[in-house]
Amino acid sequence: MRGMFEMTAAMMISGTIGWFVVRSGQPVIDLLFWRCVFGAATLLVVCALRGSLSGTLTIDRLGWAALGGVAIVLNWLLIFAAFSRASISVSIAVYNTQPFILIAFGAIFFSERITATKLTWLGFAFAGVLLIVHARPSNAGYAGPGTEYISGVLMAFGAAFCYAISAIVTKKLGDMPPHLIALIHVCVGIVMIAPFANLADLPTENRVWGDFVVMGAVYTGLVFVLLYGAIQKLPTHSVGALSFLYPIIAMVVDFLAFDHRLKPLQFVGSAAILIAAAGMTLGWSWQRSKARAIE
Repeated sequence: MRGMFEMTAAMMISGTIGWFVVRSGQPVIDLLFWRCVFGAATLLVVCALRGSLSGTLTIDRLGWAALGGVAIVLNWLLIFAAFSRASISVSIAVYNTQPFILIAFGAIFFSERITATKLTWLGFAFAGVLLIVHARPSNAGYAGPGTEYISGVLMAFGAAFCYAISAIVTKKLGDMPPHLIALIHVCVGIVMIAPFANLADLPTENRVWGDFVVMGAVYTGLVFVLLYGAIQKLPTHSVGALSFLYPIIAMVVDFLAFDHRLKPLQFVGSAAILIAAAGMTLGWSWQRSKARAIE
């Protein structure tokens, strides 16, 4: 029960991150820099309390973790930039193509077999992406014109690609504590983003600093703690099923906060991606469905 609560809370908090990014009005670079700073502070405390800092960290494992950090930071940059171009709902829907990118990487790097069922779900998701790309924003005041909308969709897909890279790299780290991996990721983010962040003219408003602290401590530190705690307690299929709360919450928040209504093609495309991702994650099989229909 505790694992389900932790996973549900992590997904519900994550589902509001698009609203928070747009509402804050802060430059994406600055928001991400301080996310990494305050996220690192939070995760450092968590790692210390759980004894994750006492183990020996080899140069090889540190290098792989840092590479994953580069990918995850690029993932954040791309998905945050996509929110203002293609809308939160569309960006999150396209972002959920990541399971299919992971399948491709698994086949390339780990010789994992791609079944006919997986290919079918992949085609279903690809059709959804094409429908989304073909559509146009329903609220011109929220998303940009056609070319900017397409760039937002591509950024969301790029974010999914970077996330998949990070996941594959993390898989190579074996039993390395996940909170320590997350700490290394945000530390890499600090180094990557610092040259581009506006550190010469720091904000003076308490509200802005509040946004930075919330982004780092809540959306990074707290979510990682809840997520990894849930993963350790729940079976894989439960983690996969509860993960789909994230895009659903994000779309509801997008509608309530910004009155962004998906056009028919966008809705059908988003639904196709989510259904395909759910089918892939939860192991739905077309063959089993046909067998039941015949019975």
